[in-house]
Amino acid sequence: MSQFRRVRGQTLAALVCCLAAPAAEQPTTLPALTGFPFSNETLHYTLTWPSGLSLGEAAMTATRSSTEWSFDLYVKGAVPGFEVADHYHATATPDLCAITFDRQFTHGSRKSEEHIEFDPHAGVARRATVGGGKSTVAIPSCARDALTFLYYARRELGQGRVAPREDVLIGSAYQVRLDYKGAQTIKVNDKKAEADRVVATVNGPASAITFEMFFARDAARTPLLISAPLSLGMFSMELAR
Repeated sequence: MSQFRRVRGQTLAALVCCLAAPAAEQPTTLPALTGFPFSNETLHYTLTWPSGLSLGEAAMTATRSSTEWSFDLYVKGAVPGFEVADHYHATATPDLCAITFDRQFTHGSRKSEEHIEFDPHAGVARRATVGGGKSTVAIPSCARDALTFLYYARRELGQGRVAPREDVLIGSAYQVRLDYKGAQTIKVNDKKAEADRVVATVNGPASAITFEMFFARDAARTPLLISAPLSLGMFSMELAR
C-alpha cells in the first residue's frame, strides 16, 4: 500500500509539474489580414485590348478613417485619336453606404464631371453636373454608387455571399445584378491563379452592358481581372504584380 501511495504521489507531482511548466512557444496571434476591408489598400492594373496591345494603366485605392471609407479609381489610357482619362472618387460609411460620389471622365471628345451627395434621411441623392443641371433621385436608407458597390461586392464575396441586385448610381440609376459562375483558373501576368468568376449585368435608362470580374480567392477578394466594354471594344483591366 505504501508503494502504491508513493507511485500515485509521484504521478500527481509529475502532472502538476507538467501543468505548471511553460507551454511550447506558440504564435499568440494570427497573421494580420491585409487589403480591403482589413486595411488600407492600393492596387495597380494594366489596361489591354484583347489582342494584348497595351492601352494604359489604372489604380484603385481604399483608405479608412475613423468615420468613413474613401475610394478612388484612376484610369488613364490612349490609342491614336482616342484618350481615356477617368477619376472616380467616393466616400462611404463603415457599413459601405454611400456618402458622396464624384466622377470626371474623358472618352475621346466626350467629357463630363459630376458630383452626387447622398441624403438617406431625406431619401434622396442630389446630383449636379459641371456646366449642366441638377437633379434628385429617390434612394433607400443605404444606397451605393458604382465604386462603393464594387467594394461592397468584394466584402460580400469574402463572407461567402453574392451581393444582391440593387440600383446603383453613376450619373443615372442603374440596376446591377451579379451572378456567381464558380471557380476558374485564369492567367494574370502569365501566371495561373485561382479565381471566383462573377458576371455583372448593368441595365440603365438607355443602355445595358455585361462584363466579367475575376476575384482572387483570398480573404480580401482582390480583383484580379475585369473585362468590360468601351466604345472602341472590349478591354481588360489586369492586376499588376
